[in-house]
Amino acid sequence: MRKKPRSGPDAGVVTAACAGDRQALDHLLRQCLPLVYNIVGRALNGHADVDDVVQETLLRMVRGLPKLRDPSAFRSWLVAITIRQVRDREQIRAADRDRRAHLEDAEAITDPALDFAGLTILRLGLTEQRREVVEATRWLDPDDQELLSLWWLEETGELERADLAGALGLSDRHASVRVQRMKKQMEVSRVVVRALAAVPRCAELAETAETWDGMPSALWRKRFARHIRGCGVCQGLDEGLLPMDRLLSGLPLVAVPAHFDVSRLLDTTPTTHHSGHGGGHRRPGPRSARIGGKQLVGGSAAVAVAVVAALVAPRLTGGSSPTTAVASPSPTPVVSVTPSPTPSATPSKSPSPSPKAEPSPSPSKHTPAAAPAHIASGAKKGVGVWSFGGVSQALAASGASWYYTWSTQHSGITTPSSGSFVPMIWGAKSVTDASLAQARSYGPYLLGFNEPDMAQQSNMTVDQALELWPRLMAAGKILGSPAVAYGGDTAGGWLDRFMSGARTKGYRVDFITLHWYGGDFRTPQAVDQLKSYLAAVYARYHKPIWLTEYALIDFSQGTRFPSAQQQADFVTASTKALDGLSYVQRYAWFGLGADPAKPSSGLFTNGTTTTAAGRAFQSAD
Repeated sequence: MRKKPRSGPDAGVVTAACAGDRQALDHLLRQCLPLVYNIVGRALNGHADVDDVVQETLLRMVRGLPKLRDPSAFRSWLVAITIRQVRDREQIRAADRDRRAHLEDAEAITDPALDFAGLTILRLGLTEQRREVVEATRWLDPDDQELLSLWWLEETGELERADLAGALGLSDRHASVRVQRMKKQMEVSRVVVRALAAVPRCAELAETAETWDGMPSALWRKRFARHIRGCGVCQGLDEGLLPMDRLLSGLPLVAVPAHFDVSRLLDTTPTTHHSGHGGGHRRPGPRSARIGGKQLVGGSAAVAVAVVAALVAPRLTGGSSPTTAVASPSPTPVVSVTPSPTPSATPSKSPSPSPKAEPSPSPSKHTPAAAPAHIASGAKKGVGVWSFGGVSQALAASGASWYYTWSTQHSGITTPSSGSFVPMIWGAKSVTDASLAQARSYGPYLLGFNEPDMAQQSNMTVDQALELWPRLMAAGKILGSPAVAYGGDTAGGWLDRFMSGARTKGYRVDFITLHWYGGDFRTPQAVDQLKSYLAAVYARYHKPIWLTEYALIDFSQGTRFPSAQQQADFVTASTKALDGLSYVQRYAWFGLGADPAKPSSGLFTNGTTTTAAGRAFQSAD
């Protein structure tokens, strides 16, 4: 029997939190944490990133509170935010699985025996059929795992069908169809679990499983189910299966881990001061954590929940923005100051043939060239460029103050009088005397390796990059880090391991280079996601940031672009936001060229014809 649905947080509490009442905000965090943790935990099946996704969800919830028009819709709104965060993380995980083949990553792979389903089985001492149900969740498609997490909470009375449908962006009727389809997949998965656990196991099934790696997946569910349907030995395994809702209704909600005890965290939260003329804030002390990230100075991911309130409370009360609350870099030279689906895989970029470099004074081989103490907002705007008809004319008309070509030269592209070219050492094969000589001839900056964390790009291990790094340092340029495709804020991620190795070896990295692509095509949300990522990266490394690729492109299922107007709106809003971030030293749109016959994020289809995004880019200061 289903429980009576909960009504959710009191609308008065939500209204007070929206108005900046700190006590109400803390109370709201306590109330919504179990719900968010259960949705994320079941949807990600206990992946190591559960805590981080919960943290980011709470951060986005608090940031969005001032814009919540109907306090009574808070629960549905929160569930929708949670599901978006789960989807963003799944997009990153999908890209990560495509490239995780290096031995150095083996120790970071979560032990399958310690996943969410496994812990549920061990902790609850389930009956046999409940055990099968929980194990069967591992075999679902990612979308169905996400849906199961919502439906499970609906069965326990935590959510209503309207909440579930709203989170998925579906009508109630369509949501019901999706639920029924997911339940059918679960029934198939339960039979697969039974067949694989049978003693003795069907000989033909054992033969089918010879090449199976032992990890549950939708692909192998289909293969095993195909065998079971046509096998005389395996047929009949579905007899006696109890309805899944009866089994799930007896399972309690998963308890929030102790490290998410909000009351224990509030002691580390900075005090917000109110006055009749606005609000202010006290910067977090050494125990506070960074937003959006995984490195927590206080020693526990729990600190993040308190920091969510701490960073956003000033915004709710008229103080500084969350970004300002993270850090406020002083206007010192770039050499000493520093600053992403949810970023994702990006279109293929590769270096072009070597042209004749234009000579300019060569800097010292061992120390970086001097950089200006401050870069005006107009000097930040740049663009990634490849050759196409009219490219030089388009580059001059774009208004970009700098550009790069993923190479150490710009063959066939004329640098505008008002702009500059920045060279890049693309990958391991680009680390040659000739390429480094070309790099020395162009200005004070040098960009490091291009997306070494992607198999389709420079595809380098951290050790390989560190081994080659001294040769880049010897070029005597102001040197940017390797530009990771995503996860620049992730503890133990590619960039984090590279920066840790560089510190250990005493290597120089003068600024952080990042890529970011947004799959949420709503302008305010996309800009917030971008700013959150940049703030998290800055808080981790405290170095200036160059955002050398960014646009709205959704890579979660193939490649999907927003409408031309959506892309243009994002250009306008994002350039304004980036110009306002002191730790973002430069940014480059992806990219200058556009195919008129296909959707893209490009700015020009030829030397004179702009796209909607191109016109917005030209207008950006």
